[in-house]
Amino acid sequence: MHNYLKAVGFSKITKRNEINEIIWDVIKNYDEKIAVENHSDGVFVEYSKNYGCDCGITVCGQYDEDNKFHVEYYFPYFRGTGITTQEYVSIERHADKESFAGACDDLRIGITLIFYLQNAAEYMLEQYKGSMSLGNQPLTLSGLAAEGKILLPVQKDKEAVKVERELTKNRNHLIAAARDGDEEAMESLTMDDMDTYSMISQRIITEDIFTIVDSYFMPYGIECDQYNILGEILNLVTFKNILTGEELYQLTVESNDMRFDICINKADLLGEPKVGRRFKGAIWLQGQLHF
Repeated sequence: MHNYLKAVGFSKITKRNEINEIIWDVIKNYDEKIAVENHSDGVFVEYSKNYGCDCGITVCGQYDEDNKFHVEYYFPYFRGTGITTQEYVSIERHADKESFAGACDDLRIGITLIFYLQNAAEYMLEQYKGSMSLGNQPLTLSGLAAEGKILLPVQKDKEAVKVERELTKNRNHLIAAARDGDEEAMESLTMDDMDTYSMISQRIITEDIFTIVDSYFMPYGIECDQYNILGEILNLVTFKNILTGEELYQLTVESNDMRFDICINKADLLGEPKVGRRFKGAIWLQGQLHF
């Protein structure tokens, strides 16, 4: 059973036969179907069905020589809005099945972002076409959250926000220069980190950690495409799973100057989400390349 089924409104599914019914519902009543006919092992097909606002289940598998469909795997998905980044993306196939992981170096985060590719069949079609521009497509990131909390915002004046944005912009330039081998940029970043550590050490004595740390985006657990995030809520939409009736939240969050959407079951979110408040939780990061 997939750990993130509850994030798209299937929290009450506990048995294998229950998920099998939904899998065949996706295959029979799909909203989107992409077939890769020149696949080496037969015809690879990806079926997707929406059970809410841009969220649902994708089923992938292959047709054999007798035209019988064999399910290989399924996963819940949530497709975000807008373009998250246009940095170069490298894609690699998972070892155990015909699915893919993507990696992207975004200066705003400071780490290599690793995500689960949502549109695997579309990527495979581009591969077979021999597209030379693979990896240069715009990327939309989104997250499924198994649980989360709502935190109050940090009070800031307009001048402080301007100064912080300017400092972030300068830091991104330094990171880009350091990545190209600039030793002065490396030294400057090291000094900035030491100053930050000193500031936090002094403030942590009298202040709560979440008044000092406004947002963060960091790896979570052992799996490489899961992250723990803290970010400001910029937009909020409530909708229901059309099959189960479970209420879901779609949150547009800004974390480390990067905007993306998160889907979470209302029952798994502690607190009342509102624009301006902050979301804290662990997410499974997914990505969609636009060809």
